[in-house]
Amino acid sequence: MRETDATPAQDGDLRLTDRLPAPLRVTARWWRINGSGSVDHAAVIERVCEESGWSPRFAFMTIMSAGIAVLGLLLSSPAVVIGAMLISPLMGPIMGLGFSLALFDFKEMRRSVTALVVSAALAVMFTGLVVLCSPLKAATAEILARTRPNLFDLLVALFSALAGAFALIRGRGETIVGVAIATALMPPLATVGYGLATANLSIAGGAFALFGTNFVTIALSATIMARLYGFGHRLSSQQSWLQTALLLTVFVLMAIPLAISLDRIAREAVIATQVRGVLASSFAREARVTQLDIDYEADPIAVRAVIIVPKSKALRTVVLAERLQAKLKQPVTLRADQVLVDPASAALDQEKAAFAQAQEQQRIREEGTEISHLLAVAAGVDPGTITIDRDARRAIAAAHPLPGASLAAYQALEARVGAQAPGWTIFVVPPSGLALSDIGFAQNVDALDDGAQAALRIDTWAAQRWNWPALAVPGLTEPHPERPNLGQRRAAAVAGALRRLGLTVVAAKVSGNNATMRLQQGMPE
Repeated sequence: MRETDATPAQDGDLRLTDRLPAPLRVTARWWRINGSGSVDHAAVIERVCEESGWSPRFAFMTIMSAGIAVLGLLLSSPAVVIGAMLISPLMGPIMGLGFSLALFDFKEMRRSVTALVVSAALAVMFTGLVVLCSPLKAATAEILARTRPNLFDLLVALFSALAGAFALIRGRGETIVGVAIATALMPPLATVGYGLATANLSIAGGAFALFGTNFVTIALSATIMARLYGFGHRLSSQQSWLQTALLLTVFVLMAIPLAISLDRIAREAVIATQVRGVLASSFAREARVTQLDIDYEADPIAVRAVIIVPKSKALRTVVLAERLQAKLKQPVTLRADQVLVDPASAALDQEKAAFAQAQEQQRIREEGTEISHLLAVAAGVDPGTITIDRDARRAIAAAHPLPGASLAAYQALEARVGAQAPGWTIFVVPPSGLALSDIGFAQNVDALDDGAQAALRIDTWAAQRWNWPALAVPGLTEPHPERPNLGQRRAAAVAGALRRLGLTVVAAKVSGNNATMRLQQGMPE
């Protein structure tokens, strides 16, 4: 960056200030003296240039930060993710980009963009490699939290950029606010690497959208802060207008989807308030709406409510549905569970029990929704395909084929999701067509070693998930001969182990191999 670009043009500022109304003129002159005028612009630009470019140190720290971040995501550990932010060097080049936009310094702009693009690519590739080598591949809460950009994510990026630019300009706490900027960028990059490594494009796409939104917001916010502190005053009027138009255009383009999302959230909030108001006003003041779930995607809107109400004030569901439709001015599907209490008998314990039951139902329903989403992302399928049995606290998903994944990988995926859903039974059905395990034996040995027993447990798990009626064992002879050979003894050992695991066993039509055997789907006789 050119040092002359960093020095305000005082004459131009004075002419511009003289055209303002008196109150604004006083404010502008005060800011020029006590705000932008108190900044050593040349020193700030020198500091920005030192930290914004590519270097071996920058590459190493980026890779290390990305590695720690993806491990924190896989472990669902916020503390580890925060640890990754402490060493991330992303603040330097993004501040360089913001200041180069303020100064129209295309050389520094190319330098900063190159550092950011290369570092992002390195972070994604390295995190993807870590995920491929990791036995933990299930999507955690930390990963899912970075797949759906929302207004709060944008605000985090905005506040981080403003704090970062202020700290850089005033020379106070650059490292601390750099952590905030890294928080908005490094975890989404690590999540992109996870999504690509697990072939889950929905996760990768959502995380990349979050990264792109945060990146643009931080860079442009830094540009605004730089202009506010007097950087770029020597730009021509055409350059200033072009810069202003560019900033406004980008922010408007980003604001359009956010405005649509905000409008949707606002409409949903209004509907929820109206529904709760209608239900509350339809009963006596003693009644309480303890649970309210609204499916806005359903056509018509589906409402489910649990209401504790005195017996004398109970209403038919059809009456409540008509009142809701009149209030919302659109069709509504209502399921209202009215928990009736008797105030005359002062049955306080009953009311408490009913309330506790309603709360428990609400908790189970929320758990089911959360588990459905978690299992859908982990299995790579749409949440609508997940079977949820809330009464039995059971969830079933038919997994989408993952490149190179074996039966053991799907079994581990099921166990991982089950560990995050205590009290629930999780079933992950592996894709059909996957081969069962090879059951190996040592030379001249007919006993099952630890590896063979582990393979049998995986085959048993797969047969149960596929609802196979039986497993066929090659080389099995029924009834057993008086003097079985080695292959027959091995088949008998496998059959015995399968029966102990609770499976029905039949003889396969093909003979077994003396060294290895592979089980098949069988039909009971």
